[in-house]
Amino acid sequence: MDVATARMRLESMLAELDRSISVLRGDPAAGHDRSLADAGADLTDADRTRAMLDAASRQRTAVLAALRRLDDGGYGRCVDCGTLVPEGRLEARPEAARCVQCQSRAERRR
Repeated sequence: MDVATARMRLESMLAELDRSISVLRGDPAAGHDRSLADAGADLTDADRTRAMLDAASRQRTAVLAALRRLDDGGYGRCVDCGTLVPEGRLEARPEAARCVQCQSRAERRR
């Protein structure tokens, strides 16, 4: 993937993530005359929203890091081993920082 295309895709992803995060951070309407079941459902919804917000925030951080790698000239190289990240991986995940092998190792360490 050429640098201009990568930058365009990453900036588009960043804008979409910012919109999603903004929506997720919005305060839900508070209800006062609600049943206990409704209150339980609200807690479940809040947990789900918090998880989605966490995932979007992590992806936003990864996109910003990818944009920095573009600026620094390191985009497309694995941050761990320095080999080229496969083109198909960058097409699927433009924010990818690692080659498949290093990403697998990083996920196993978690």
